[in-house]
Amino acid sequence: MITPTLNIYGLFVPALLGLALAAWACLSVARIGLTRIGFYKITVHPALTDLALYVLILTGFSALFIQ
Repeated sequence: MITPTLNIYGLFVPALLGLALAAWACLSVARIGLTRIGFYKITVHPALTDLALYVLILTGFSALFIQ
């Protein structure tokens, strides 16, 4: 199976790298909102919560864009 790649001005990068950066950006926006509503005060370990949210967002992006 051929892995999907993106061609950015002659530089071939894995498509998963682009999705990982997009997931990180979405997580950054979500983290600001969750901090404002006080979500992290009720979680036991905020870093693990962030990791779980990142994995969920990345999985969703990969399900949508990589076939």
